[in-house]
Amino acid sequence: MKIIIIGSGKLGRTLAEQLTQEDHEITMIDKNASRVQYVVDRLDIMGIHGNGATVPVLEEAGVSDADLVIAATAEDELNLLACLIAKRVGARNTIARVRNPEYIDVMSLVKEDLGLSLSINPELACALEMSRILKFPSMITVDTFAKGRVEILQFEIGKGSPLAGMKLREVSRFKKRILVCAVERPDGSVHIPSGNFTIHAGDKISIVGDSSHIPKFLSQIGMMKNTVRDIIIVGGGRIGYYLAKQLIASDVSVRIVENNMERCHQLADLLPKADILFGDGTDQQLLIEAGIEKADAFASLTGLDEE
Repeated sequence: MKIIIIGSGKLGRTLAEQLTQEDHEITMIDKNASRVQYVVDRLDIMGIHGNGATVPVLEEAGVSDADLVIAATAEDELNLLACLIAKRVGARNTIARVRNPEYIDVMSLVKEDLGLSLSINPELACALEMSRILKFPSMITVDTFAKGRVEILQFEIGKGSPLAGMKLREVSRFKKRILVCAVERPDGSVHIPSGNFTIHAGDKISIVGDSSHIPKFLSQIGMMKNTVRDIIIVGGGRIGYYLAKQLIASDVSVRIVENNMERCHQLADLLPKADILFGDGTDQQLLIEAGIEKADAFASLTGLDEE
């Protein structure tokens, strides 16, 4: 595929690196000439210095022959404009990075008008993944489909599980809309089970089902004992906000520690059900006062990896 990436920041570079490994033809566009040159020298791709939301620059990149244009700059509005223009001048598919929470609800309304194949919010995707892990801490893997309405989970059957020794057809006694779609045995063999298949302790089973039924089913078989009901989040940026919003909707008690007073006031307005604490998340005494010793979970989501 011929792919044009607009924006050579962390996301753009990571995309270029992964797509190059898959033997796609990549062209990188960025206003910063030195960043473009750095990526070109490192990945051996084509680079163009310029504004990716202008027709001449897109035409220089060969947009009319492009299978995909990915706009991944730090500016949502620029990404949307770049995708609109790219689509109008011949790109087959376009993807825009849109991070602002204010745009989330309206994207479905303007997606077709902008010619977008997909809009993606990396921070929201990250928060949703964290939320799934916190929602089902005993699971090995958790994935969602159909915009969150269907979930697929994998977990190991313990010796005391009510499923141990049970034939698959007997699982219907729980009267929940779930389906056991695969079973991995301790020896590594994988089975697509029929109704006569017997589940044993040590098996790793994958189930798929209605997101409203799965928690009830897991509760019936004793897999919801370690659910998170109280969490402290350090960092009130986009990921922290999205995660808090998801957890509050699941009736989780949320406390956010943020070291920017202005952002604390914003979060207090956006998340009235959360407790917003002003201070340094690396301050041990502050964390103790926030109730760290009694919290079920802790998430450190500042912009500094080392912190």
